[in-house]
Amino acid sequence: MSASLPANTFKTALAASQPLIGLWCNFATLPTVEAVAHAGFDWLLLDMEHTPSDLQIIGTQLLALRGSASAAVVRVPVADMATIKRALDAGTANLMVPNIRSAAEAREVVSWTRFAPEGVRGVAGSTRAGGYTRFKDYMARANDEIALVLQIESRQALGELEAICAVPGVDAVFIGPSDLAADLGHRGQPGHPEVQAAISQAIATGRKAGKAVGILTVDGKGEPYLDQGATMVGVGSDLHLLVAAADALAAKFTPYR
Repeated sequence: MSASLPANTFKTALAASQPLIGLWCNFATLPTVEAVAHAGFDWLLLDMEHTPSDLQIIGTQLLALRGSASAAVVRVPVADMATIKRALDAGTANLMVPNIRSAAEAREVVSWTRFAPEGVRGVAGSTRAGGYTRFKDYMARANDEIALVLQIESRQALGELEAICAVPGVDAVFIGPSDLAADLGHRGQPGHPEVQAAISQAIATGRKAGKAVGILTVDGKGEPYLDQGATMVGVGSDLHLLVAAADALAAKFTPYR
């Protein structure tokens, strides 16, 4: 039975500047993603950069999100053509790439997500992404249905942000507060005034360029960034939720020890 490649509604929402509230998923398991899939978040970040997750684990987590209202965003560990190709073949429709520093790097990453002649992505239609050959319009539409989110995490990237935003195929830029703080000389202090000023300027630059701008805050305090115009806002992580709840529960029973 033939079928059609599903439209990427998350990509459409990014382009429309809709507020999209997300949760970071740090645990390299299927059940944790499945447990939060129906919590009501617009997107869940499946992380390969700072977790033990490999492509096989990511594949199962993508399956766990099928049928939920939460879009899956996969962060690859590094800007690498082969890694990105395999993540896309595994069914990733929304891709986040860390630590992009220039417009030249942005153009290269875009090319890795597109089949020729628009790019250099290796062609395969028998993958999960192609519906195992059942998506008969896959080759015609695949390039247009990939949402690409590039992380801005350095002083150099801030200086080139306007040019990065101008690269065709970039759907959103996503600020990494921790790495940015370190690069600005304030490691471990993402709340430092200089870091926050840089973040505010980056949000303004991205919005002026007509791009969706994202950022992660793990403490649930995403309102200031939404008020400034960021639209793809991560407001917590499964790890931080577990630690906070576990600490609070243990503390509740401290008087009985």
